Order: sequence, then structure tokens, then C-alpha cells
Amino acid sequence: MYEYKVVIYQEGMLGSLLLGQSKVNPVKFSEFLNDNASDGWEVVTMEKDIRRMLLLWRREGYVVVMKRVRR
Repeated sequence: MYEYKVVIYQEGMLGSLLLGQSKVNPVKFSEFLNDNASDGWEVVTMEKDIRRMLLLWRREGYVVVMKRVRR
């Protein structure tokens, strides 16, 4: 049996407020994925998600679906 989890990964609001748009930092995103992999989580799928913030700014994120063998 597997257990699943869904995580929305996105950068903080400060970059969006100051720069008008916030993109995901690839180094931090890699660290996030590696931290979860060390706990046994494997990425099943991910989808890019661009969300509006306070009507004027956009923030990039990813919806990540992960699974691991149930402990």
C-alpha cells in the first residue's frame, strides 16, 4: 500500500510585492524535493500553478503529488 501527499510549493510573497512577479527558486525547490526524497517520498506528478495575489501580482508555484510505501 502507498500513502500520498499533495504539497503546494511556492516562494514567499515578498518577491511578488517587490518585483511584481515571483518565480520559484530552482535551488530551493531542489532542496525541498531532496528533503522529501530522504523521507521516502517519490514525486508522482507536478503541475505548474500561477496564482494571483492581491489582484495585481502573480506568484508561481507547483502542485506536487508524492507517494511512498506506507510505514
